[in-house]
Amino acid sequence: MGMIQKKKVAFYTLGCKVNQYDTQAMLEQFKKNGYEIVDFDEYADIYVINTCTVTNLGDRKSRQMIRKAHKQNTEAIVVAAGCYAQTAPGEIISIPGVKLVIGNKDRSSIVELVEQAQSSSSPINVVDNIMNTTSFENMQIEKYEQHSRAVLKVQEGCNQFCTYCIIPYARGPIRSRNPEDVYEQVKTLVDNGFKEVVLTGIHIASYGKDLEHTDLLELIEGIHNIDGLLRIRLGSLEPTFLTFEVIQRLSKLLKVCPHYHISLQSGSDKTLKRMKRHYTTGQYAKVVDELRGNIPDVAVTTDIMVGFPGETEEEFKETLDFVDRIAFSKIHVFKYSPRRGTPAANFPDQVPAYLKEDRSRELIYRGSKLEEHYMERFLGKTYDVLFEQQSKDSPAFFEGYTGHYIKVLAPCSENIHGEIRPVLLEQIQDEHILGRIQK
Repeated sequence: MGMIQKKKVAFYTLGCKVNQYDTQAMLEQFKKNGYEIVDFDEYADIYVINTCTVTNLGDRKSRQMIRKAHKQNTEAIVVAAGCYAQTAPGEIISIPGVKLVIGNKDRSSIVELVEQAQSSSSPINVVDNIMNTTSFENMQIEKYEQHSRAVLKVQEGCNQFCTYCIIPYARGPIRSRNPEDVYEQVKTLVDNGFKEVVLTGIHIASYGKDLEHTDLLELIEGIHNIDGLLRIRLGSLEPTFLTFEVIQRLSKLLKVCPHYHISLQSGSDKTLKRMKRHYTTGQYAKVVDELRGNIPDVAVTTDIMVGFPGETEEEFKETLDFVDRIAFSKIHVFKYSPRRGTPAANFPDQVPAYLKEDRSRELIYRGSKLEEHYMERFLGKTYDVLFEQQSKDSPAFFEGYTGHYIKVLAPCSENIHGEIRPVLLEQIQDEHILGRIQK
């Protein structure tokens, strides 16, 4: 009797950290059911593409990967999950090869659904109206391949409805993971050797609003009490979450990394209003001052969108001035791209592509100068670095991050994956610092 061949399944993830978490959770379900996980470029019986729809590019790339999977094995079961699948199941189901569309729900039964799809003559679409979903789909994970920090999803959905954003329609209303489930998940990760968790969600600041008697701060304090965990990193926050009291309490939690990613989107109050963001630049600046007053050398990183409909030269200049005033340690710059189904797609005064390009370039340049300026203050000092992997470009070096989220490369002949070591930071090179491990 020959061995029964294990069925092979391959994954491709587009988009954000939340999607990475969802993919890992689905991958582990297949593993538990005896499937073999293979690389996406290889021949597989099942391909799962976890799609993204945050930009038009996300849609396009999602379609490309679905086609690629079908080309690799025309007999394979091709599964589309995630945000693009949720918002446009009709578009996806018409792509040749797609056998199952599951959106942002029912992912915990993906293995059974795939088995149903295998015996069905026509594609199965289980996407329904995500707006009616009120409970968090609790998918536990045990590990991340090759990582030493674990992304931990604690919240799903968003109720903000910023005028440019499709995500509330793709992910549905806010739902929070039960705190006990979160603590259990963190303990599992710590037992499996992880020293850092990154708390993530679609809008983590709203964690707990749908549960009784808890909020994000209490959750962080609970995670902080778990032995063996050394670092907690927070995903993207809204400035409105960081009140005086919250900052005071966070500054006492030594495991929380001194790195806050606070979404800005624009440094012009007029633009913020059209975007339907719920704060002003004045409130934002106050939060940053408060953080800096309580947490030494705190890293403040952000996202900014250029070319939002109606953005004038004057408004863009306000953003540049504001960026300089705040002196961010890193900026992610996005060019506005209209999403069908969002209010801003129909706003007048859409900004031409060449202007978006110019503004993006100018802001990226500003950002890189500020990043370098921020890194300079750490030179000549020793900081703990959590090493994650051998450097792809220079294998004699290991790379990792300080608590302030500065990427550090240091020469090392042994495998220090997942270890925290003190490193003397010596010299800035591109977007990282070269250092020497201290004995």
